[in-house]
Amino acid sequence: MGKEETSLGKYLLQLKDCELTQEMNSKSSESFFSLFHEEIWPKNSCILNQEKLFYHFYIILSGRIKMYQVDAIHGKELTLFLLTKNDVFDLSCLLDGCKHNVYYECLDDAKVLAAPMEDLRNWFKDNPEHYQKILMYAGKQLRVLENFVSDITFSDIFTRLLNLLLKNVNQNSKNLELINDLPNKEIANLIGSTRAVVNRHLQKLKQNGSLKISRKKMEIKNLKILIRLLEDKKHTSYKS
Repeated sequence: MGKEETSLGKYLLQLKDCELTQEMNSKSSESFFSLFHEEIWPKNSCILNQEKLFYHFYIILSGRIKMYQVDAIHGKELTLFLLTKNDVFDLSCLLDGCKHNVYYECLDDAKVLAAPMEDLRNWFKDNPEHYQKILMYAGKQLRVLENFVSDITFSDIFTRLLNLLLKNVNQNSKNLELINDLPNKEIANLIGSTRAVVNRHLQKLKQNGSLKISRKKMEIKNLKILIRLLEDKKHTSYKS
């Protein structure tokens, strides 16, 4: 078995849950992955250069990468998406061919597949049957962003925090994932708040027995309390 065949099999296995590559036959998979090369980005690496995003498309193999905006005047950050394995970027550049004014930062050591943007566009032109997957993925991201905008506009910070925690609970294990080891500053960036405010709310959740918080980890101690708190907030909001 050649090196390219070995890499193809490895990527197919690693990205079996990636929406863009699901249902590809072996011929399509081979031509698709032939466009990509593997890159390793150390933790805290930042992509601030819009040219890099404009000319390359990425699929995450491992690690967490945040997509964020920065207020040019006050320097406040807002995390738009927390991307992880099977996620892709920059989808906007792929679809409209325009530069995208966002930034990316690795929250872990990350491994990605990178392909020249123009080569990928040409691949989809030659393989139009797979373009539907791109549109479905984009639609899903738009819905996530729509919910995020609604949450940050209409909900108070405590409700946003509860929503964030419950959204990241694994439905099978009931464990908190993806955000369980993030510092309070990163949690705050995900809900449009500040580290001090998030810390105050987390301490309340620790005191009521719903969370266990250590120096570098946060765990769900009583899921029912979190669910009840969110239901109470929604009920109070509806009444008012």
